[in-house]
Amino acid sequence: MRRPRALVLPALPERALARLGEVTDLIEVPSRPSLGFTDEQLADLVVETGATVLVTDGDQVRTSVLGLHLDVVAVMGPPTSVDLALAAQRGVNVLHARDRDPDAVAELTLALMFAVSRHIVTADREVRRGRVYQGKVPPAQRHRGRRLTGRTLGIVGLGRVGRAMRWRCEGLGMRVIVCDPQVPEATHTLPALLAEADVVSLHVPLTAETRGLFGYTEFGAMRPGSIYLNTSRGALHDLTALVDALRRGQVGGAGLDHFEGEWLDPSHPLISLPNVVLTPRLGEATGETREELAEALVEDITRLLRGEDPEPAPTPASI
Repeated sequence: MRRPRALVLPALPERALARLGEVTDLIEVPSRPSLGFTDEQLADLVVETGATVLVTDGDQVRTSVLGLHLDVVAVMGPPTSVDLALAAQRGVNVLHARDRDPDAVAELTLALMFAVSRHIVTADREVRRGRVYQGKVPPAQRHRGRRLTGRTLGIVGLGRVGRAMRWRCEGLGMRVIVCDPQVPEATHTLPALLAEADVVSLHVPLTAETRGLFGYTEFGAMRPGSIYLNTSRGALHDLTALVDALRRGQVGGAGLDHFEGEWLDPSHPLISLPNVVLTPRLGEATGETREELAEALVEDITRLLRGEDPEPAPTPASI
């Protein structure tokens, strides 16, 4: 029986790649377009290599690709780039890295909280440009931040990331309150949480119900000068409403790791606001996370090729 051929587009960690090589004939791509392959380019590559397993890191996997001889498409991340309905129709198994790394995401959220509360990014820029002591206001006054010990953190969504944030912030001496209708121990409603919290951290999955969860009403209900953090998904808030709240000082600062389409136009008004820290989806960008997710994905591929079911994916509430 012919061994499956695995076309591997992303640079997988060594151990995961070696494990995949035990069950498939590996075809690695040494170079790729900076913006990834188009649907047509990817289809040509699958045909040329005779691949039956495709491992991708976000390339578009749609009509022309899924019409080929693929048995498995494995995605290192959410399978948003795959036409799932067409894959099911054509009998192509779609696998993806099943879970978030709650510790990595919580650590980045903490980093954003500190960066916003202590004006770290703007202060760093001044040091690099030699402008620390220009003007009449000394840096310790110009960049005066707020101490987080004794402040109230409001966590919206007590899944795995929310819980990882809770114990870390309790360790910092913060009072932590939680809003999550799915969790009995979360006793605050969203309006009650917004009225009390000095820092609001959003940790909910993106669903039809949560899309646009934070808009003008929610930002307007936050404590004046409070901090807003979102390391979940950009579509959970109305960005125009957030900019308005930041400009008015209703929201004192924000740390964001996601944007709709994972792209923010450089001309967007958010860019010019000094009380905002922006990162390009770095929540799980650690070497440890990459290794763990790759190994789990390869294990799912292995199980599937042996005729077994992959490990069940967690529900969206577990974010």
